[in-house]
Amino acid sequence: MKKLLIIAAITFGFLSTSNAQKIEYKVITSIESIVPMGIGRSRIIEEKDPIEAENFTTERTDGKKSKQKAVKRADAKVNLFSETKLLNFYSIAGINFQNIASNDALLSSKINQLTSQGWELAFVTSGVESDSGKGDGKGIFITRYIFKKQSEI
Repeated sequence: MKKLLIIAAITFGFLSTSNAQKIEYKVITSIESIVPMGIGRSRIIEEKDPIEAENFTTERTDGKKSKQKAVKRADAKVNLFSETKLLNFYSIAGINFQNIASNDALLSSKINQLTSQGWELAFVTSGVESDSGKGDGKGIFITRYIFKKQSEI
């Protein structure tokens, strides 16, 4: 009986290591304008051309010396991404609840599309830079949706 348990444990160990999993992450960003009268631009942004952060990372040798000047910002820009048009929070009369409901429907559609492709919504984080009063007329509400997917190596 002991031998059978040992063989089963060893077999289970081999099976569990042979199905190694890799976790992949994807970030989708929604930017919703809070500029009055619908002048702003609101979008869902999804990169389609992944880049490696390692290619833009340098090490400091003594806390002062860095090779960051050798890294070009233009090289860090992706050229291939999708934009889904969203509506602005404000119309000429103020907050437009129909626009907010429409954006919710578009975001739900995007999330449903990604989950049907095997992505799982893992985290959501948001921030706002709001209108600071008379004469400002600027502001955005930004939300990052972080998805993850497990795949076999």
